[in-house]
Amino acid sequence: MKVRDVMTWNVVTVSSDTPIMEARKIMDAHNIRRLPVVDRGKLVGLVTKDRILRASPSPATSLTVWEINYLLAKMTVREIMVKDVVTVSPDMSAEAAIALAQNKKVGSLVVVEDGKVVGIATTNDFFYKILNPVLGLGMPGTRIIISDGADPKKMTDILALVQKNNLKILSMHSMPPLEGKEKDLCLHLDASDVSQLVKDLQGKGLKVEIIER
Repeated sequence: MKVRDVMTWNVVTVSSDTPIMEARKIMDAHNIRRLPVVDRGKLVGLVTKDRILRASPSPATSLTVWEINYLLAKMTVREIMVKDVVTVSPDMSAEAAIALAQNKKVGSLVVVEDGKVVGIATTNDFFYKILNPVLGLGMPGTRIIISDGADPKKMTDILALVQKNNLKILSMHSMPPLEGKEKDLCLHLDASDVSQLVKDLQGKGLKVEIIER
């Protein structure tokens, strides 16, 4: 999977001379928290709702509402934006993009192609489009975890029993061990009742757990 499969296309952008109050209105209207800042087609920064909030006067200020609004109306995105923006190509792998975001400690990556902003990939994009399918969130069926099931020989027996029970695997992955060296196998199956499969697996001496969803 590549960044282009995860990112949000048709990203909303603003120029650096946009008043921060206007930028906040744009965020609220589109229900977003980040705006790439583009001047003359070139990416020059990124403004977030958090940075706008930090730039606003404290509720404990002695300024009047009129004075606060006057000051905010004078401030532009240029004054508060992040200038060192982390960017990626739409053809970068999702794995590499996630690793980059974690390394840089950022919650979003601006996607640039041929010098032009074409999208943005946020933490939520990676969660909803990658992690959710892996965990089967919002999907029908049943998930089971088979202890040490990722062992190649055991996996062969497991898949044979799945086929014997006429079940379809919607997703399958191994779980990294918390202790020891064995990896558990997680299967997301297309049926709500997998009791017979569980019995067959247990008959092979395998430890099976149905995951609450």
